[in-house]
Amino acid sequence: MISREPTIERLATAQQLLLTPFGLDETHLAKALAEIRAHKVDDADLYFQYTRAEGWSLEEGIVKTGSFSIDQGVGVRAVSGEKTAFAYSDDISEASLLDAARTVRAIATAGKSGRVKAPARKVAGSRQLYGGIDPIATLDSTAKVALLEKVEKLARSRDPRVAQVMAGLASEYDVVLVARADGTLAADVRPLVRLSVTVIAEQNGRREIGSGGGGGRFGLGYFGDEQIAEYVDHAVNSALTNLESRPAPAGEMTVVLGPGWPGILLHEAVGHGLEGDFNRKGSSAFSGRIGQRVAAKGVTVLDDGTIADRRGSLNVDDEGNPSQRNVLIEDGILKGYIQDSLNARLMGVAPTGNGRRESYAHLPMPRMTNTYMLGGDRHPDEIVASIDKGLYAINFGGGQVDITSGKFVFSASEAWWVEKGKLLYPVKGATIVGNGPDALTRVSMIGNDMKLDTGVGTCGKEGQSVPVGVGQPTLRIDRLTVGGTA
Repeated sequence: MISREPTIERLATAQQLLLTPFGLDETHLAKALAEIRAHKVDDADLYFQYTRAEGWSLEEGIVKTGSFSIDQGVGVRAVSGEKTAFAYSDDISEASLLDAARTVRAIATAGKSGRVKAPARKVAGSRQLYGGIDPIATLDSTAKVALLEKVEKLARSRDPRVAQVMAGLASEYDVVLVARADGTLAADVRPLVRLSVTVIAEQNGRREIGSGGGGGRFGLGYFGDEQIAEYVDHAVNSALTNLESRPAPAGEMTVVLGPGWPGILLHEAVGHGLEGDFNRKGSSAFSGRIGQRVAAKGVTVLDDGTIADRRGSLNVDDEGNPSQRNVLIEDGILKGYIQDSLNARLMGVAPTGNGRRESYAHLPMPRMTNTYMLGGDRHPDEIVASIDKGLYAINFGGGQVDITSGKFVFSASEAWWVEKGKLLYPVKGATIVGNGPDALTRVSMIGNDMKLDTGVGTCGKEGQSVPVGVGQPTLRIDRLTVGGTA
């Protein structure tokens, strides 16, 4: 069997799903873009999308809900200066496409005379960070139900205190096609799966919760016995640990963050503040600080959309630009921001492959992919042992950040009180309060155990949600404020 080059294969799949059934081809895309460029615009693009999604959930030993959906449509955008005009439709046809093109071009100055020369066709560069499979088809319905039942049975077998188990399985097949005014043509075929498990443990009338799970851009076969056991053990252990928890002390103290998912604090407290739109407008705490020290020595933060099979990775972003490995902070020095095309042009820099949108019905904006801190040279046991009195936070729940001030608040879902380097007891109700740029300068020890999360992250911004990844090593931060219940 002869296989085609990955980019050509993705373009063929996108055309087969998004153009051919509606009597469209590249000629029609060029015609629509020419309609927009008949007026003077700085940028324009067409974004076609086909998404098929499926979800199953189990509770009380029964698969109670199942869902299946198909969505498709096209978004048409024109950009002039800082202004953007946008139209979208779930009707993919030549008439709808041209109507949307004429609508959005009204943003620009009319009267540009003569014919506009069509740009040369440019196909996005070759790369394949994940397979172009339909994950929904990688297991049949019977096998999906059996997988969820296996999760429940395994969780209940771990400990008699497990009172309730909830499990969910989600799969998505997403195909996008981007045509830009500069002649760029790009496509991506994006599989995405996730398995989640939530456990409620009960003891002496007290009930506590724990969760686990993960996923990425691959098929459902990834969830084998070993992987399922890892997710279940994490959920059960977390719930059982919380059964023994005491009220969290409050005050300023040393905080050690565990590796992996606690990188969500980095994502919120630092990552959002490094997005190009906030910095172009001067509303971020990091605005105008490139080249300055914004973190302690040893702190290097990256946003990397090129890691194979990861939840936040993309072959191309939602503007047709290749994702990149972007160094944002290097050894404590701010090196750059995360950029989409619009903000990069207005700031006089190159796009970084971070133009992302929730769907064809949404505008792209600069968003993170997989954001993480590189490891250091300290053993994690050494870092925990260095705590005189403080908090060791292993897992986090929700959090929020004020971009302008950099202030953040996070709730720890699993944490321990530590004295003289010894874990004394688990605590409940701990919230970590701080300022992103300030907190980074208080990093005093960096572990050699950098780990990415298991593949569960979803980032929200201006009403849009996109899948992301986070990660970090074990990290000691001095003099953070902990809000507790004690």
